[in-house]
Amino acid sequence: MLTGDNEATARRIARELGIESVIAEVLPGDKASKVRELQQAGKKVAMVGDGVNDAPALAQADLGIAIGAGTDVAIDAAGVVLMRSDVLDVPTALTIGRGTLRKMRQNLAWAVGYNGIALPLASGIFEPLGIVLRPEIAAISMSGSSVLVAVNALLLRRLRLPGAAGPAVGKGSASGELRAQQALKKA
Repeated sequence: MLTGDNEATARRIARELGIESVIAEVLPGDKASKVRELQQAGKKVAMVGDGVNDAPALAQADLGIAIGAGTDVAIDAAGVVLMRSDVLDVPTALTIGRGTLRKMRQNLAWAVGYNGIALPLASGIFEPLGIVLRPEIAAISMSGSSVLVAVNALLLRRLRLPGAAGPAVGKGSASGELRAQQALKKA
């Protein structure tokens, strides 16, 4: 956890959230250099921020996440912008991103595999072997391939999002922060 808050407050919150590494009392101008130091140590860094002072660190981080109600500078510097001003949306955004990437890879594999088989068949390469695909069948099967890719993409709606079940927890509460930390560990 990297914060401009005082050491005692930062350690108390980190202890509640189960965070072991705490860098506190960081001046706004030093946040980006601290992020860079972590990266040079081989760490992947995600930075969540909302202000002008966070913008350089958001830009430096491997993943910059701006709070939606933050300043325009922070929003422009980040790679991801949360629509609501709720830090509990960070694990949800990570889960959606991973799920989307997984679906993209599945659809790419399906399309490459299908086209690797169907196109040579439709072009008549295997005609000497007696394997021929009539053009109208090839056209229908191509449409079928598109439908399957679209249906697979729609299955993303079944993605299990962190914190979707259970009672709503207010912003800033200790239990809400704990739920966010647990969701981040799962994500």
